[in-house]
Amino acid sequence: MKSFIISLFTILALTSCKNEPQQLVKIEGKLLPIDQNIKPVKEINDFIEPYKQKVAAEMNTVLSYTAIDLVRTDSELESTLGNLMADLCYQRSNPVFNSRTTKNIDFAMFNYGGIRAGITKGDVKMENAFNLMPFENGLVAVELTADKIKELVAYLIKSNKAHPVSKNFNLAITKNGYSLKINNKPLQNDKTYFVLTSDYLQNGGDSMNFFKNPVSITNIDYKLRNAIIDYFKETDTLKTSLDGRFRVEK
Repeated sequence: MKSFIISLFTILALTSCKNEPQQLVKIEGKLLPIDQNIKPVKEINDFIEPYKQKVAAEMNTVLSYTAIDLVRTDSELESTLGNLMADLCYQRSNPVFNSRTTKNIDFAMFNYGGIRAGITKGDVKMENAFNLMPFENGLVAVELTADKIKELVAYLIKSNKAHPVSKNFNLAITKNGYSLKINNKPLQNDKTYFVLTSDYLQNGGDSMNFFKNPVSITNIDYKLRNAIIDYFKETDTLKTSLDGRFRVEK
């Protein structure tokens, strides 16, 4: 009898421990609004406060100064802020590119939508740089054929927006088509061009597919926002203007 009872418990134990295959049958979720109905927790507030004060102090650090409002909407095909951003990225990146390749970047181009905020005249703070460029995009230099440059030009003309381009790129829409000069020279069909842009756009962001499958890619290992911050730090007063680098001549 004792042997029978032990055997019975053993069978029951083995049966009860058997792992049946589990299947997900339902997922539920609901929106939890964060409002005045949620009471703060003092211990959490006390823990966060030192970090909050440190971030606030850093964001309020004055880096530079601008005598005018810098926006992306002060002209049809170019803007003060777009010109500044493209020029400063070129200025900060070309020495790095040259040191690695012994060549120079021909021009820089970014997207209108990448400029997320303007800068009001007065002190330029760290916060302005983060508002202007909140993304973690990195800078890359892509080598494009002349045919790809023509696709880039067609994109600019069709989109009819003030996409940031650097001052060494000069494009005029004319009655008969367009006139393009890069570093004061007409486009050469047998030449390749090095264009500075972001890794986001190089991967086809904003439908800039001409940046895909380039002849070569050089990673600058430099975030776009860091280039902006470093330029602001080294420049007492920001200077930029609408110089007609992309315009209509009809």
